[in-house]
Amino acid sequence: MDMPVNRLKRALAAGETQIGLWSSLCSPIVAEALAYSGYDWLLIDSEHAPNELPNVMAMMQAMAPGTASPVVRPAWNDAVLLKRLLDAGAQSFLIPMVQSAEEAAQAVAATRYPPQGVRGVALSHRGNRYGRVADYLAKANREICLIVQIESRGAVDSAAEIAAVEGVDGLFIGPSDLAADLGHLGNPGHAEVQAAFSEVLAACKSAGKAAGILSAVEDQAKGYIDAGFNFVAVGSDLGLLTRHADALRACFK
Repeated sequence: MDMPVNRLKRALAAGETQIGLWSSLCSPIVAEALAYSGYDWLLIDSEHAPNELPNVMAMMQAMAPGTASPVVRPAWNDAVLLKRLLDAGAQSFLIPMVQSAEEAAQAVAATRYPPQGVRGVALSHRGNRYGRVADYLAKANREICLIVQIESRGAVDSAAEIAAVEGVDGLFIGPSDLAADLGHLGNPGHAEVQAAFSEVLAACKSAGKAAGILSAVEDQAKGYIDAGFNFVAVGSDLGLLTRHADALRACFK
C-alpha cells in the first residue's frame, strides 16, 4: 500500500494559495459536510475547542473523501501530543504560540523519526494504514507539513530565524493573540498590529515559506491574499452556524 501523499504540503511548497476553514464544533458530521465544500484545508482545533484524540481521529476519517486536507492544532507544542496525533494519521499541523527558532526546531523534531527527530516508533496505527504501508518509517518524515503560529512580539522579532528552521513549512499569524500581546486586545486592525503582520509576511517571503493568517471578514481576507498570504482561513464552522442562525431568526421577528 502506498504512503499517503500530503497534498497541502506540496501545494504550499509550489506557492499555491490554499483557502481553509476553522473547525471548532468537534463534530465528525460537520467535518465531513465541510470537506465537500471545496476548501483546500480544514483546521481541526484542539487548543481552543474541547477536542480530544479519539474525536480528532474521527474527524479526519470523516474528511477523507473530501477536498480539504486536515490540519490539526494540538493544545500545545508537546512531543507526546504530537506523537499520538501522528499515529492517528495526522500529517499537517498548526503549532500554537511558537516563540523562537528553538521551539520551532522542537516541533520539527517531535514530528520526525530519528535521526531527524524524536518521534516514537509504533508498527501498526492509522498513519501507516495499520502496518500496510511499505517503508513507512523511511517515508513518513517527508510528508509532514508543519506550520507554526506567531502570536507575540517576541515571535515577530524572531520570525526570520523561525522561518529559516529546516522542516518548518510556514508561519501562521494568530491575529487575536498577537494583537493582545502588542497591547491592542480585540483590535487586530490597529496599525501597529498590521505592521507586525507585514514583518512576518516579509520573513516568510524571504525564506520561501508559506505565510498564513485567519480572517472571517471577506474584504480583509482578500486583502491578505493580495498581499501575499497563501495559507488563509476565511471563517469557522461555529461562526457560520451562529451568524446564519441569527440571521434566519431575524427574518421572523
